Amino acid sequence: QVQLVESGGGLVQPGGSLRLSCAASGSIFSINAMGWYRQAPGKQRELVAAITSGGSTNYASSVKGRVTISRDNAKNTMYLQMNSLKPEDTAVYYCNADAQPVGATRRYSYWGQGTQVTVSS
Repeated sequence: QVQLVESGGGLVQPGGSLRLSCAASGSIFSINAMGWYRQAPGKQRELVAAITSGGSTNYASSVKGRVTISRDNAKNTMYLQMNSLKPEDTAVYYCNADAQPVGATRRYSYWGQGTQVTVSS
């Protein structure tokens, strides 16, 4: 199995920055794409940013230019650097990974437990 653990959330003032981390652990054979999603109260979960194993990235239009996704394949860890944060960025941020466990014949989608990001003065 594969476990994902997010960290780095918290309370920040508008215009501030946060760096989220997502560490994958367990019996991992390979990890393909990884991504950050967020879900605000009363709203559907949405993609924030995604990154392939080769480093290609994709961003939601609402965060483009303010957010940078990256990953360290050697550490099975993904990051989300968020700058110029706005109140509308307030949400629970979830890590997702498309991973193949050791002994498995295909990949599965795994989710972390989420980390709260609150942008408020």
